[in-house]
Amino acid sequence: MIRKRTVCLLGIVLVAGLLFGTGCASKGYVRGEMVTLDQKVEGVEQAVEENQKRIKEHDEKLTTIGDAIAQQDSRLKAVGGQIDEIKKSVRGTLILRETDRSKGANFGFDSYALGPEAQATLDKFVEALIAENKGVYIEIQGHTDSTGEAEWNLILGQKRAEAVKDYLYKKHHIPLHRMEVISFGSSAPVADNATAKGRALNRRVEILVYE
Repeated sequence: MIRKRTVCLLGIVLVAGLLFGTGCASKGYVRGEMVTLDQKVEGVEQAVEENQKRIKEHDEKLTTIGDAIAQQDSRLKAVGGQIDEIKKSVRGTLILRETDRSKGANFGFDSYALGPEAQATLDKFVEALIAENKGVYIEIQGHTDSTGEAEWNLILGQKRAEAVKDYLYKKHHIPLHRMEVISFGSSAPVADNATAKGRALNRRVEILVYE
């Protein structure tokens, strides 16, 4: 009996040792995992902080670039204003104004081609210009009717003015530096755009001659 009790006690002690030993090992493992996890979290936080710092520096650089661009735009506007003043002084007094108004001299719809009658009108204009026998500065204004988008009308008006400039240069050898082109698009009509006749009159080029 005593022997059986001794064996039984030894068994209980052995089982208890195993249980308590396993419990200690589990706690140690958990503590190790927690430390590893804390280290990973800390690394992630550092990476986030570094990214935020880089983003802040990037934003500051963009702000600096934006300020530089704004300053450059202001300078360009100032220079543009000075150029406009110089042009005004160069133009002087308006001495002659020509507008294609005769039938067939105006531009076709959505066109910037110079027809024979438009060319004839320009030839007469040059004759009058030669008769003045003065050093002149010519401003060529392109106009359109109100049909179509405003952006395209500005482009079309520019093309019409440039077509006249090219003709005056190639046919009559007027120096290019004496001519300037500008587009008003559909913003300066001379007739009612509600009628076909009015729209035809608005498809025009006006030439202003300054002494």
